[in-house]
Amino acid sequence: MTDAPVHLRRFLGRGDVLAVAFGAMVGWSWVVLAGEMIVRAGAVGSILAFGAGAVMVWLVGLTYAELSAALSRAGGEISFTFLAMGPLGAFVCGWTLVLAYVAVCAFEAVALPTVLGYLVPAFATGDALYTVAGWDVQPGRVLAGVAGALVIGVVNYRGIRFAAFVQQVAVAGLLLVGLAFFLPGAARGDFGNLAPAITGWEGVLRVMIMTPFLYVGFDVIPQLAEEIALPFRTIGRIILLSIVMAFVWYGLVQWTVGLSLPPGTLAARALPTADAMSAVYGSPWGGRVLVLGGAVGILTSWNAFFLGASRLLFAMARGGMLPAAFARLHPRHGSPAAVVVVLTAITAIAPFFGRPALVWLVDAGSLATVVAYLLVAVAFLVIRRRHPDLPRPYRVAAPATVGWLAVAATVFFILLYLPGSPSALAWPEEWAIVLLWLGLGVVLGAGMRRRVAVLGPRRQARLILGDGASLLESDHPRARSG
Repeated sequence: MTDAPVHLRRFLGRGDVLAVAFGAMVGWSWVVLAGEMIVRAGAVGSILAFGAGAVMVWLVGLTYAELSAALSRAGGEISFTFLAMGPLGAFVCGWTLVLAYVAVCAFEAVALPTVLGYLVPAFATGDALYTVAGWDVQPGRVLAGVAGALVIGVVNYRGIRFAAFVQQVAVAGLLLVGLAFFLPGAARGDFGNLAPAITGWEGVLRVMIMTPFLYVGFDVIPQLAEEIALPFRTIGRIILLSIVMAFVWYGLVQWTVGLSLPPGTLAARALPTADAMSAVYGSPWGGRVLVLGGAVGILTSWNAFFLGASRLLFAMARGGMLPAAFARLHPRHGSPAAVVVVLTAITAIAPFFGRPALVWLVDAGSLATVVAYLLVAVAFLVIRRRHPDLPRPYRVAAPATVGWLAVAATVFFILLYLPGSPSALAWPEEWAIVLLWLGLGVVLGAGMRRRVAVLGPRRQARLILGDGASLLESDHPRARSG
Protein backbone atom coordinates (compact mmCIF):
# COMPACT_ATOMS: atom_id res chain seq x y z
CA MET A 1 0.00 0.00 0.00
CA THR A 2 1.34 3.46 -0.88
CA ASP A 3 0.35 6.94 0.20
CA ALA A 4 -0.18 8.30 -3.31
CA PRO A 5 -3.46 6.64 -4.28
CA VAL A 6 -5.19 7.15 -0.94
CA HIS A 7 -5.35 10.93 -0.55
CA LEU A 8 -8.69 12.70 -0.87
CA ARG A 9 -9.10 16.21 -2.30
CA ARG A 10 -10.80 19.20 -0.67
CA PHE A 11 -13.99 20.22 -2.49
CA LEU A 12 -16.67 20.89 0.16
CA GLY A 13 -17.73 24.41 1.14
CA ARG A 14 -19.77 25.69 4.09
CA GLY A 15 -23.15 25.03 2.48
CA ASP A 16 -22.10 21.54 1.44
CA VAL A 17 -20.99 20.59 4.95
CA LEU A 18 -24.08 21.98 6.70
CA ALA A 19 -26.37 20.30 4.16
CA VAL A 20 -24.64 16.96 4.75
CA ALA A 21 -24.87 17.21 8.56
CA PHE A 22 -28.43 18.55 8.81
CA GLY A 23 -29.69 16.30 6.02
CA ALA A 24 -28.15 13.32 7.78
CA MET A 25 -30.00 14.01 11.01
CA VAL A 26 -33.35 14.81 9.37
CA GLY A 27 -34.24 11.87 7.19
CA TRP A 28 -37.51 9.93 7.05
CA SER A 29 -37.95 8.97 10.70
CA TRP A 30 -39.78 12.22 11.51
CA VAL A 31 -42.54 11.12 9.12
CA VAL A 32 -42.97 7.52 10.24
CA LEU A 33 -42.02 7.54 13.95
CA ALA A 34 -43.60 10.76 15.27
CA GLY A 35 -46.86 9.05 16.19
CA GLU A 36 -45.19 6.17 18.00
CA MET A 37 -43.10 8.59 20.03
CA ILE A 38 -46.15 10.63 21.04
CA VAL A 39 -47.98 7.43 22.01
CA ARG A 40 -45.01 6.45 24.17
CA ALA A 41 -44.38 9.77 25.89
CA GLY A 42 -47.02 12.34 24.86
CA ALA A 43 -46.33 15.32 22.63
CA VAL A 44 -44.60 17.36 25.32
CA GLY A 45 -42.92 14.26 26.76
CA SER A 46 -41.44 13.38 23.39
CA ILE A 47 -40.11 16.93 23.03
CA LEU A 48 -38.53 16.62 26.49
CA ALA A 49 -36.98 13.32 25.41
CA PHE A 50 -35.52 15.00 22.33
CA GLY A 51 -34.24 17.80 24.58
CA ALA A 52 -32.50 15.28 26.86
CA GLY A 53 -31.03 13.58 23.81
CA ALA A 54 -29.88 16.96 22.50
CA VAL A 55 -28.04 17.68 25.76
CA MET A 56 -26.10 14.43 25.46
CA VAL A 57 -25.42 14.99 21.78
CA TRP A 58 -24.39 18.62 22.40
CA LEU A 59 -21.82 17.55 25.00
CA VAL A 60 -20.45 14.95 22.63
CA GLY A 61 -20.65 17.49 19.81
CA LEU A 62 -18.37 19.84 21.72
CA THR A 63 -15.72 17.13 21.92
CA TYR A 64 -16.19 16.43 18.22
CA ALA A 65 -15.89 20.13 17.40
CA GLU A 66 -12.50 20.44 19.07
CA LEU A 67 -11.10 17.14 17.86
CA SER A 68 -12.35 17.54 14.28
CA ALA A 69 -10.68 20.93 14.00
CA ALA A 70 -7.44 19.64 15.52
CA LEU A 71 -7.20 16.31 13.67
CA SER A 72 -8.60 16.93 10.21
CA ARG A 73 -8.35 13.47 8.69
CA ALA A 74 -10.88 11.23 6.92
CA GLY A 75 -12.65 8.87 9.32
CA GLY A 76 -12.27 11.42 12.12
CA GLU A 77 -13.14 9.12 15.02
CA ILE A 78 -10.45 6.72 13.84
CA SER A 79 -7.85 9.46 14.29
CA PHE A 80 -9.20 10.57 17.68
CA THR A 81 -9.31 7.12 19.23
CA PHE A 82 -6.08 5.93 17.59
CA LEU A 83 -4.17 8.81 19.15
CA ALA A 84 -5.78 8.19 22.54
CA MET A 85 -6.21 4.40 22.68
CA GLY A 86 -4.13 2.86 19.93
CA PRO A 87 -5.17 0.58 17.04
CA LEU A 88 -7.60 -1.63 18.96
CA GLY A 89 -9.57 1.28 20.40
CA ALA A 90 -9.70 2.90 16.97
CA PHE A 91 -10.96 -0.29 15.36
CA VAL A 92 -13.69 -0.79 17.97
CA CYS A 93 -14.87 2.81 17.63
CA GLY A 94 -14.81 2.74 13.85
CA TRP A 95 -16.54 -0.62 13.49
CA THR A 96 -19.21 0.37 16.01
CA LEU A 97 -19.91 3.61 14.18
CA VAL A 98 -20.09 1.79 10.85
CA LEU A 99 -22.99 -0.22 12.31
CA ALA A 100 -24.77 3.02 13.19
CA TYR A 101 -24.28 4.38 9.66
CA VAL A 102 -25.21 1.15 7.92
CA ALA A 103 -28.32 0.93 10.12
CA VAL A 104 -29.42 4.37 8.91
CA CYS A 105 -28.85 3.43 5.26
CA ALA A 106 -30.79 0.20 5.75
CA PHE A 107 -33.54 2.12 7.56
CA GLU A 108 -33.98 4.39 4.56
CA ALA A 109 -34.06 1.41 2.19
CA VAL A 110 -36.97 0.00 4.20
CA ALA A 111 -38.68 3.39 4.52
CA LEU A 112 -38.65 4.25 0.80
CA PRO A 113 -41.28 1.64 -0.16
CA THR A 114 -43.52 3.06 2.58
CA VAL A 115 -43.44 6.41 0.78
CA LEU A 116 -44.43 4.86 -2.51
CA GLY A 117 -47.19 2.87 -0.84
CA TYR A 118 -48.67 6.08 0.60
CA LEU A 119 -48.50 7.97 -2.69
CA VAL A 120 -49.67 5.06 -4.86
CA PRO A 121 -51.81 2.70 -2.72
CA ALA A 122 -51.91 0.08 -5.47
CA PHE A 123 -48.15 -0.22 -5.07
CA ALA A 124 -48.61 -1.84 -1.64
CA THR A 125 -51.09 -4.48 -2.80
CA GLY A 126 -50.51 -7.96 -4.15
CA ASP A 127 -49.53 -11.32 -2.77
CA ALA A 128 -46.90 -11.35 -0.05
CA LEU A 129 -43.63 -13.16 -0.55
CA TYR A 130 -43.56 -14.04 3.15
CA THR A 131 -44.31 -12.50 6.56
CA VAL A 132 -41.87 -10.94 9.05
CA ALA A 133 -43.18 -10.19 12.56
CA GLY A 134 -46.72 -10.00 11.21
CA TRP A 135 -45.78 -7.76 8.28
CA ASP A 136 -46.37 -8.93 4.70
CA VAL A 137 -43.26 -8.46 2.59
CA GLN A 138 -44.44 -7.66 -0.92
CA PRO A 139 -42.32 -7.85 -4.08
CA GLY A 140 -43.06 -4.25 -5.12
CA ARG A 141 -41.75 -2.91 -1.81
CA VAL A 142 -38.63 -5.02 -2.02
CA LEU A 143 -37.90 -3.89 -5.57
CA ALA A 144 -38.37 -0.23 -4.61
CA GLY A 145 -35.94 -0.52 -1.71
CA VAL A 146 -33.35 -2.28 -3.82
CA ALA A 147 -33.73 0.30 -6.60
CA GLY A 148 -33.21 3.12 -4.08
CA ALA A 149 -30.03 1.46 -2.83
CA LEU A 150 -28.71 1.28 -6.39
CA VAL A 151 -29.48 4.97 -7.02
CA ILE A 152 -27.66 6.10 -3.86
CA GLY A 153 -24.77 3.81 -4.76
CA VAL A 154 -24.45 5.40 -8.21
CA VAL A 155 -24.59 8.93 -6.74
CA ASN A 156 -21.72 8.12 -4.39
CA TYR A 157 -19.77 6.20 -6.99
CA ARG A 158 -19.63 9.40 -9.05
CA GLY A 159 -17.75 11.18 -6.29
CA ILE A 160 -18.08 13.80 -3.57
CA ARG A 161 -18.86 16.80 -5.82
CA PHE A 162 -21.92 15.20 -7.35
CA ALA A 163 -23.09 13.78 -4.01
CA ALA A 164 -22.75 17.21 -2.35
CA PHE A 165 -24.73 18.90 -5.13
CA VAL A 166 -27.55 16.37 -4.78
CA GLN A 167 -27.50 16.93 -1.01
CA GLN A 168 -27.86 20.71 -1.22
CA VAL A 169 -30.80 20.53 -3.63
CA ALA A 170 -32.55 17.90 -1.50
CA VAL A 171 -32.10 19.81 1.79
CA ALA A 172 -33.54 22.98 0.22
CA GLY A 173 -36.66 21.04 -0.78
CA LEU A 174 -36.92 19.48 2.68
CA LEU A 175 -36.83 22.88 4.40
CA LEU A 176 -39.59 24.24 2.15
CA VAL A 177 -41.88 21.33 3.01
CA GLY A 178 -41.12 21.81 6.71
CA LEU A 179 -42.14 25.47 6.61
CA ALA A 180 -45.37 24.54 4.81
CA PHE A 181 -46.16 22.12 7.65
CA PHE A 182 -45.00 23.89 10.80
CA LEU A 183 -46.40 27.39 10.32
CA PRO A 184 -50.04 26.59 9.45
CA GLY A 185 -49.99 23.56 11.75
CA ALA A 186 -49.12 25.69 14.78
CA ALA A 187 -51.76 28.27 13.83
CA ARG A 188 -54.64 25.84 13.20
CA GLY A 189 -53.93 23.07 15.71
CA ASP A 190 -56.10 22.07 18.67
CA PHE A 191 -54.41 22.27 22.08
CA GLY A 192 -56.88 19.70 23.35
CA ASN A 193 -55.06 17.07 21.25
CA LEU A 194 -51.96 17.49 23.42
CA ALA A 195 -53.56 15.71 26.38
CA PRO A 196 -51.91 13.86 27.96
CA ALA A 197 -48.90 16.07 27.42
CA ILE A 198 -46.68 13.50 29.19
CA THR A 199 -47.79 9.88 29.49
CA GLY A 200 -45.18 9.03 32.14
CA TRP A 201 -41.44 9.02 32.64
CA GLU A 202 -41.07 5.44 31.46
CA GLY A 203 -42.52 6.57 28.15
CA VAL A 204 -40.10 9.49 28.03
CA LEU A 205 -37.21 7.06 28.55
CA ARG A 206 -38.50 4.84 25.76
CA VAL A 207 -38.35 7.82 23.40
CA MET A 208 -34.98 8.94 24.74
CA ILE A 209 -33.36 5.67 23.64
CA MET A 210 -34.43 6.44 20.07
CA THR A 211 -32.95 9.94 19.96
CA PRO A 212 -29.25 9.07 19.49
CA PHE A 213 -30.17 7.30 16.25
CA LEU A 214 -32.19 10.33 15.13
CA TYR A 215 -29.46 12.84 16.03
CA VAL A 216 -26.63 10.85 14.53
CA GLY A 217 -25.35 12.78 11.53
CA PHE A 218 -23.27 15.68 12.79
CA ASP A 219 -20.49 13.11 13.20
CA VAL A 220 -20.48 12.57 9.44
CA ILE A 221 -18.52 15.82 9.20
CA PRO A 222 -15.28 14.34 10.63
CA GLN A 223 -15.52 11.51 8.11
CA LEU A 224 -15.29 14.08 5.32
CA ALA A 225 -12.56 16.16 6.99
CA GLU A 226 -10.01 15.67 4.21
CA GLU A 227 -12.54 16.90 1.64
CA ILE A 228 -13.65 20.09 3.45
CA ALA A 229 -12.17 23.33 2.09
CA LEU A 230 -12.88 25.48 5.17
CA PRO A 231 -10.92 26.87 8.13
CA PHE A 232 -10.70 24.20 10.81
CA ARG A 233 -12.39 26.42 13.40
CA THR A 234 -15.42 26.73 11.12
CA ILE A 235 -15.78 22.94 10.99
CA GLY A 236 -16.32 22.86 14.76
CA ARG A 237 -18.95 25.59 14.60
CA ILE A 238 -20.89 23.81 11.85
CA ILE A 239 -21.03 20.63 13.93
CA LEU A 240 -22.70 22.48 16.81
CA LEU A 241 -25.04 24.46 14.54
CA SER A 242 -26.28 21.28 12.89
CA ILE A 243 -27.23 19.80 16.30
CA VAL A 244 -29.29 22.88 17.18
CA MET A 245 -31.05 22.80 13.82
CA ALA A 246 -31.93 19.12 14.24
CA PHE A 247 -33.41 19.65 17.72
CA VAL A 248 -35.54 22.54 16.45
CA TRP A 249 -36.77 20.42 13.55
CA TYR A 250 -37.72 17.39 15.64
CA GLY A 251 -39.33 19.53 18.31
CA LEU A 252 -41.49 21.30 15.72
CA VAL A 253 -42.52 17.95 14.21
CA GLN A 254 -43.67 16.54 17.56
CA TRP A 255 -45.47 19.76 18.48
CA THR A 256 -47.27 20.09 15.14
CA VAL A 257 -48.32 16.44 14.97
CA GLY A 258 -49.49 16.61 18.58
CA LEU A 259 -51.64 19.67 17.85
CA SER A 260 -53.07 18.30 14.63
CA LEU A 261 -54.25 14.75 15.50
CA PRO A 262 -56.16 13.17 18.41
CA PRO A 263 -53.67 11.07 20.40
CA GLY A 264 -55.96 8.03 20.44
CA THR A 265 -55.68 7.69 16.67
CA LEU A 266 -51.89 7.83 16.37
CA ALA A 267 -51.07 4.18 17.03
CA ALA A 268 -53.11 3.03 14.02
CA ARG A 269 -51.60 5.53 11.55
CA ALA A 270 -48.83 4.33 9.23
CA LEU A 271 -47.59 7.88 8.51
CA PRO A 272 -48.91 10.16 11.27
CA THR A 273 -46.94 13.23 10.18
CA ALA A 274 -48.42 13.02 6.68
CA ASP A 275 -51.91 12.56 8.16
CA ALA A 276 -51.28 15.60 10.35
CA MET A 277 -50.50 17.75 7.31
CA SER A 278 -53.64 16.46 5.60
CA ALA A 279 -55.58 17.55 8.70
CA VAL A 280 -53.87 20.97 8.68
CA TYR A 281 -54.89 21.65 5.08
CA GLY A 282 -58.15 19.70 5.17
CA SER A 283 -57.18 17.72 2.10
CA PRO A 284 -55.31 14.48 1.31
CA TRP A 285 -53.00 16.38 -1.01
CA GLY A 286 -51.38 17.99 2.03
CA GLY A 287 -50.26 14.58 3.23
CA ARG A 288 -48.94 13.71 -0.21
CA VAL A 289 -46.85 16.87 -0.31
CA LEU A 290 -45.38 16.05 3.09
CA VAL A 291 -44.62 12.49 2.02
CA LEU A 292 -42.77 13.88 -0.97
CA GLY A 293 -40.79 15.99 1.51
CA GLY A 294 -40.17 12.84 3.51
CA ALA A 295 -38.91 11.15 0.36
CA VAL A 296 -36.46 14.03 -0.03
CA GLY A 297 -35.48 13.47 3.61
CA ILE A 298 -34.78 9.84 2.80
CA LEU A 299 -32.43 11.01 0.08
CA THR A 300 -30.60 13.53 2.31
CA SER A 301 -30.08 11.07 5.16
CA TRP A 302 -29.27 8.10 2.98
CA ASN A 303 -26.78 10.05 0.90
CA ALA A 304 -25.07 11.64 3.92
CA PHE A 305 -24.64 8.41 5.84
CA PHE A 306 -23.52 6.57 2.75
CA LEU A 307 -20.85 9.23 2.37
CA GLY A 308 -19.91 8.91 6.04
CA ALA A 309 -19.82 5.11 6.05
CA SER A 310 -17.77 4.97 2.86
CA ARG A 311 -15.17 7.43 4.19
CA LEU A 312 -15.03 5.68 7.54
CA LEU A 313 -14.44 2.28 5.94
CA PHE A 314 -11.93 3.89 3.56
CA ALA A 315 -9.99 5.36 6.50
CA MET A 316 -10.01 2.05 8.36
CA ALA A 317 -8.71 0.25 5.27
CA ARG A 318 -6.05 2.88 4.65
CA GLY A 319 -4.84 2.32 8.19
CA GLY A 320 -4.64 -1.46 7.78
CA MET A 321 -7.77 -2.22 9.82
CA LEU A 322 -9.70 -3.59 6.83
CA PRO A 323 -8.63 -5.16 3.51
CA ALA A 324 -6.56 -2.82 1.33
CA ALA A 325 -9.06 -3.00 -1.55
CA PHE A 326 -11.36 -0.69 0.41
CA ALA A 327 -8.69 2.04 0.40
CA ARG A 328 -8.41 2.30 -3.38
CA LEU A 329 -9.95 5.34 -5.03
CA HIS A 330 -11.63 5.48 -8.42
CA PRO A 331 -9.12 7.06 -10.85
CA ARG A 332 -11.70 9.47 -12.29
CA HIS A 333 -14.32 10.10 -9.60
CA GLY A 334 -12.05 9.86 -6.55
CA SER A 335 -14.58 7.70 -4.68
CA PRO A 336 -13.69 4.53 -2.71
CA ALA A 337 -15.31 2.34 -5.33
CA ALA A 338 -15.04 -1.05 -3.61
CA VAL A 339 -16.56 0.36 -0.41
CA VAL A 340 -19.43 1.91 -2.37
CA VAL A 341 -20.22 -1.44 -4.01
CA VAL A 342 -20.21 -3.32 -0.70
CA LEU A 343 -22.36 -0.73 1.08
CA THR A 344 -24.84 -0.75 -1.78
CA ALA A 345 -25.13 -4.53 -1.54
CA ILE A 346 -25.63 -4.47 2.26
CA THR A 347 -28.26 -1.75 2.04
CA ALA A 348 -30.13 -3.60 -0.69
CA ILE A 349 -30.68 -6.55 1.66
CA ALA A 350 -32.70 -4.52 4.21
CA PRO A 351 -36.00 -4.28 2.23
CA PHE A 352 -36.33 -8.07 2.38
CA PHE A 353 -37.06 -7.77 6.13
CA GLY A 354 -40.05 -5.44 5.74
CA ARG A 355 -41.25 -2.58 7.90
CA PRO A 356 -40.66 -4.26 11.31
CA ALA A 357 -36.95 -3.77 10.61
CA LEU A 358 -37.41 0.01 11.03
CA VAL A 359 -37.66 -0.08 14.82
CA TRP A 360 -35.02 -2.83 15.09
CA LEU A 361 -32.57 -0.70 13.13
CA VAL A 362 -33.37 2.45 15.12
CA ASP A 363 -32.71 0.81 18.49
CA ALA A 364 -29.66 -1.26 17.49
CA GLY A 365 -28.16 1.69 15.62
CA SER A 366 -28.78 3.95 18.62
CA LEU A 367 -26.78 1.68 20.93
CA ALA A 368 -23.90 1.58 18.42
CA THR A 369 -24.00 5.36 18.13
CA VAL A 370 -23.79 5.97 21.87
CA VAL A 371 -20.95 3.47 22.34
CA ALA A 372 -18.95 5.29 19.65
CA TYR A 373 -19.76 8.63 21.28
CA LEU A 374 -18.48 7.31 24.61
CA LEU A 375 -15.18 6.29 23.05
CA VAL A 376 -14.80 9.73 21.45
CA ALA A 377 -15.53 11.47 24.76
CA VAL A 378 -12.89 9.34 26.49
CA ALA A 379 -10.44 10.07 23.65
CA PHE A 380 -11.12 13.79 24.09
CA LEU A 381 -10.11 13.62 27.76
CA VAL A 382 -7.04 11.49 27.07
CA ILE A 383 -5.78 13.72 24.27
CA ARG A 384 -6.33 16.84 26.39
CA ARG A 385 -4.14 15.30 29.11
CA ARG A 386 -1.42 13.76 26.96
CA HIS A 387 -1.17 16.45 24.29
CA PRO A 388 -1.98 19.82 25.88
CA ASP A 389 0.05 21.66 23.21
CA LEU A 390 -1.84 20.15 20.26
CA PRO A 391 -2.96 23.05 18.01
CA ARG A 392 -6.71 23.43 18.56
CA PRO A 393 -8.35 25.87 16.13
CA TYR A 394 -11.62 25.32 17.99
CA ARG A 395 -11.20 25.11 21.76
CA VAL A 396 -13.85 23.94 24.20
CA ALA A 397 -14.24 25.98 27.38
CA ALA A 398 -13.94 23.95 30.60
CA PRO A 399 -12.76 20.86 28.68
CA ALA A 400 -12.54 18.56 31.72
CA THR A 401 -16.12 19.37 32.73
CA VAL A 402 -17.44 18.94 29.20
CA GLY A 403 -15.50 15.71 28.67
CA TRP A 404 -16.63 14.04 31.90
CA LEU A 405 -20.22 15.17 31.40
CA ALA A 406 -20.13 13.68 27.91
CA VAL A 407 -18.81 10.41 29.36
CA ALA A 408 -21.50 10.37 32.06
CA ALA A 409 -24.29 11.16 29.58
CA THR A 410 -23.24 8.45 27.15
CA VAL A 411 -22.86 5.84 29.91
CA PHE A 412 -26.35 6.72 31.13
CA PHE A 413 -27.76 6.21 27.65
CA ILE A 414 -25.93 2.90 27.23
CA LEU A 415 -27.53 1.61 30.44
CA LEU A 416 -30.95 2.35 28.97
CA TYR A 417 -30.38 -0.26 26.26
CA LEU A 418 -29.24 -3.07 28.54
CA PRO A 419 -31.36 -5.88 30.03
CA GLY A 420 -33.18 -4.79 33.17
CA SER A 421 -34.00 -1.36 31.80
CA PRO A 422 -37.63 -0.67 30.82
CA SER A 423 -36.25 0.52 27.48
CA ALA A 424 -33.85 -2.40 26.86
CA LEU A 425 -33.22 -3.67 23.34
CA ALA A 426 -35.65 -6.36 22.23
CA TRP A 427 -34.59 -9.98 22.11
CA PRO A 428 -33.91 -11.60 19.74
CA GLU A 429 -34.27 -9.16 16.80
CA GLU A 430 -32.39 -6.09 18.02
CA TRP A 431 -29.73 -7.97 19.99
CA ALA A 432 -29.23 -10.26 16.99
CA ILE A 433 -28.21 -7.25 14.87
CA VAL A 434 -25.74 -6.11 17.54
CA LEU A 435 -24.26 -9.57 18.14
CA LEU A 436 -23.91 -10.42 14.46
CA TRP A 437 -22.08 -7.16 13.84
CA LEU A 438 -19.87 -7.81 16.86
CA GLY A 439 -18.99 -11.27 15.56
CA LEU A 440 -18.10 -9.90 12.12
CA GLY A 441 -15.92 -7.28 13.81
CA VAL A 442 -14.03 -9.98 15.74
CA VAL A 443 -13.24 -11.77 12.47
CA LEU A 444 -12.06 -8.61 10.75
CA GLY A 445 -10.14 -7.49 13.84
CA ALA A 446 -8.15 -10.74 13.76
CA GLY A 447 -7.12 -9.96 10.19
CA MET A 448 -6.04 -6.46 11.23
CA ARG A 449 -3.08 -7.89 13.15
CA ARG A 450 -1.63 -9.41 10.01
CA ARG A 451 -2.13 -6.25 7.98
CA VAL A 452 -0.56 -4.03 10.65
CA ALA A 453 2.41 -6.39 10.85
CA VAL A 454 3.01 -5.75 7.15
CA LEU A 455 2.55 -1.99 7.42
CA GLY A 456 4.48 -1.50 10.63
CA PRO A 457 3.21 0.64 13.52
CA ARG A 458 4.89 3.85 12.38
CA ARG A 459 3.47 3.65 8.88
CA GLN A 460 0.04 2.81 10.25
CA ALA A 461 0.18 5.88 12.45
CA ARG A 462 1.12 8.09 9.46
CA LEU A 463 -1.73 6.68 7.37
CA ILE A 464 -4.33 7.20 10.11
CA LEU A 465 -3.12 10.47 11.66
CA GLY A 466 -1.33 12.17 8.77
CA ASP A 467 0.74 15.03 10.16
CA GLY A 468 -0.59 14.18 13.62
CA ALA A 469 1.55 11.04 13.69
CA SER A 470 4.37 13.11 15.20
CA LEU A 471 2.28 13.34 18.37
CA LEU A 472 2.99 9.67 19.05
CA GLU A 473 6.69 10.49 19.31
CA SER A 474 6.13 12.63 22.40
CA ASP A 475 7.89 11.90 25.65
CA HIS A 476 4.85 10.26 27.19
CA PRO A 477 5.57 6.50 27.36
CA ARG A 478 1.94 5.52 26.85
CA ALA A 479 1.74 7.82 23.84
CA ARG A 480 4.74 6.07 22.30
CA SER A 481 3.32 2.62 22.95
CA GLY A 482 -0.08 3.62 21.46
